[in-house]
Amino acid sequence: MNWITDFVRPKLRALVGKDVPDNLWDKCSKCEQMIFHRDLAENSFVCRHCGNHMRLEAKKRLELLFDEQEYTRIPTPKVVHDPLKFKDLKKYSDRLKDARHKTEEEDAILIAMGRIGGQKSIVVAFEFNFMGGSMGTAVGAGLVAAAKAAVKYKAPLIVIPSSGGARMQEGILSLMQMPRTTIAVRQVKEAGLPYITILHDPTTGGVSASFAMLGDIAIAEPGAMIGFAGARVIQQTIRHALPEGFQTAEYLLEHGMIDMVVPRHQIKERLVTLIKLLMKPRV
Repeated sequence: MNWITDFVRPKLRALVGKDVPDNLWDKCSKCEQMIFHRDLAENSFVCRHCGNHMRLEAKKRLELLFDEQEYTRIPTPKVVHDPLKFKDLKKYSDRLKDARHKTEEEDAILIAMGRIGGQKSIVVAFEFNFMGGSMGTAVGAGLVAAAKAAVKYKAPLIVIPSSGGARMQEGILSLMQMPRTTIAVRQVKEAGLPYITILHDPTTGGVSASFAMLGDIAIAEPGAMIGFAGARVIQQTIRHALPEGFQTAEYLLEHGMIDMVVPRHQIKERLVTLIKLLMKPRV
């Protein structure tokens, strides 16, 4: 029984005499407190009760980073959709249509150019609501395009992964994006430009095994799950209990896998400082 749906909402409707929006309340996935959706949105989807960092839409991430929330979208390159004509319980082409309708995006990444602390920057943000932010050929092509834009404009490249990994519906073609994106990152570094990753929950699978863990500086949000295989799979394989906090951002920081864990509200300020330190003076 959902007491918000079955009890609170009907009572509110009886009091106000009209429909109450379905998204009036949100429930924190960690402390289970009920929070007004408006209050949660104003706090960038960070729970005021326990500090839990909930998943955030890619567009909201861009708005939090760019000066004055102003940026220009860089189109994701066109690729062949459903190259394998894949079908499980549902056609892959239908899954793509549903994801596009749900998110109003072409695929699981948004590429944007704008200024962060006055410095022109290229940002790639993953949209987890698009098939779990999974990486297929479109995502790979988008990351390559973002790297080329960074080199062209002599700008830092900032990537914000939030992904379950490679997209199984594209088979080996999705796995090919791992070396492809790794090469793209290397081109940015060879140009003497900063490559910074901001790891959000979750960063897993083929994404964590490629470009996501290659940042000159790797930042993570508090509590973000970061790893390759799932904790349950690992535990069943090695037949040993895993350490407390395994695969969390804090655990990775403690073991030297990332550079810092930064709360969402402080990420832009930290990013501005890092960009200034890493960018060489340019005429």
